[in-house]
Amino acid sequence: MAQTAAALHILVKHKEQAEEIIAQLKKGAKFHVLAKKHSLCPSGKRGGDLGEFKRGQMVPQFDKVLTPHLVKTKFGWHVVKVLYRT
Repeated sequence: MAQTAAALHILVKHKEQAEEIIAQLKKGAKFHVLAKKHSLCPSGKRGGDLGEFKRGQMVPQFDKVLTPHLVKTKFGWHVVKVLYRT
């Protein structure tokens, strides 16, 4: 049976911006607010919600993520927060 997960993410172009977002999260900023403000992905309008997905449906880097984590893909820099894994 395939593992499933649900996650939020914020996509930005530059690593420095992603690192600043992680710093804001550590200080208590709300993920969904930062996603709506900064994310380049259409999911930003939904607070960064990617919904539930199975292993392999997203880019491989997402299958290895811890929370919150910085991930580089061909799309840019992602701040990813895993909500749950099964």
